[in-house]
Amino acid sequence: MPADLKYRDIVREIALDQYGYVTTRDAVAAGVPAVELPKLAARGGLQNVVYGLYRVPDIPPTRFDQFAEALLRVGPEAYLHGESVLALLELADVNPRQIQVATPRRARSKLPAFVDLTWVKNEVRTLMYEGIESQPLVDALLECGGRIENDRLLVAAKQARSAGLLTTTEWRETIKGLQL
Repeated sequence: MPADLKYRDIVREIALDQYGYVTTRDAVAAGVPAVELPKLAARGGLQNVVYGLYRVPDIPPTRFDQFAEALLRVGPEAYLHGESVLALLELADVNPRQIQVATPRRARSKLPAFVDLTWVKNEVRTLMYEGIESQPLVDALLECGGRIENDRLLVAAKQARSAGLLTTTEWRETIKGLQL
């Protein structure tokens, strides 16, 4: 089996877990030399999105792709926060213009217009929703208070609770925090 086919298979496996995207860092960690990614892109096996980030073109797109791309563009330790968590989970009927990403690390200075980057100083607990690193839903709901009507956030919290996305303690914390 040719080496590039083997590398393509490895890259594809990584991309399947990341909504079609693979970073140079992930590929190298899996044993694919960094120089192979531009070669795969030149042969049509990958699309170069931005330096260090590629997309496997034959992986079908989903509604989560842009969230995954935003996080991968920012880099390790990036996570969704605020309204973007609600949008990811289809709660509170939000559709933010930008994907809100937070990170404790430095990130690329040039990000596309669809990414709104926030630097955080403290360690933050994150959770995975739909395979995407995110601020815990309870924190996102409370953070959106004042920007989104509390009634909509309370309805979203009820939906999240019935879907098992909020524990009883988180549910109570959300209700208490949103009822001023």
